[in-house]
Amino acid sequence: MITAGIDMGSRSVKVVLLEEIKVDGAPQLNYAVKKAHLMMPGDIDADQAAEKAFTEALAAAGVSRDQVKSVFATGAGRKQVEFATEGVTEMTAGARGAVYMYPQARTVVDVGAEEGRGIKTDADGKAIDFAGNEKCAAGAGSFAEAMSRALQLTLKEFGEASLRSDKSIPMNAQCTVFAESEVVSLIHSATPKEDIAKAVLDAVASRVCAMVRRVGIEGNVVLIGGMVHNPGFVASLKNAMDVDQVLLPELPEFVSALGCALIAAERQH
Repeated sequence: MITAGIDMGSRSVKVVLLEEIKVDGAPQLNYAVKKAHLMMPGDIDADQAAEKAFTEALAAAGVSRDQVKSVFATGAGRKQVEFATEGVTEMTAGARGAVYMYPQARTVVDVGAEEGRGIKTDADGKAIDFAGNEKCAAGAGSFAEAMSRALQLTLKEFGEASLRSDKSIPMNAQCTVFAESEVVSLIHSATPKEDIAKAVLDAVASRVCAMVRRVGIEGNVVLIGGMVHNPGFVASLKNAMDVDQVLLPELPEFVSALGCALIAAERQH
């Protein structure tokens, strides 16, 4: 049996195909079949983007569409995926995927381009509480991206630069627009770029941590979403949360899509 999970993010579509196999007569789920990650061009709508990403994943896996028993969608654009069997919330999908990868996880931190959230989960990967910042990008990746542009650095250079700083410069602005003005002021005062980068990522991490603390930090912490690729943010978040370890999936963007595919498979039984 094959199921699919589609995560419709604000900027990209992620697809995971999940195959149920039998080991010694017992069913076992294997998610490492094939996956597709499509940046969403501005000239196509969400349903077209989902269709294209899904078709690419099927082709890469050598799977026909009629072999897929169920397609579950999540993310901000999940309702626009017309061919999806069912939709699930980002919290539900993220918690399920994270606990499948890390059974010991009880706190899931999801930070993507436009949104950030903290999720408390149980041992079965069911979200039991969450807090998010869906109305503001100041606790998400686009905030760091905007600030990196102000410093004329790539996002990769921005994250790496922050690791070279040991300064703690508070940023008071709660809005991307005003924060950019703060960054410009720091640049004019000849503050080193690495110190500014750390200040920005510390500010994002502080906002994310405040969300997570609203649901409680329990057990092992897993970070999912695109910001896992920013080592400066990971370091800032670990410091803000005051934890010894933050678990980092190898393919953090696909965790919610995986969660969708897992839930789709479970509903087939």
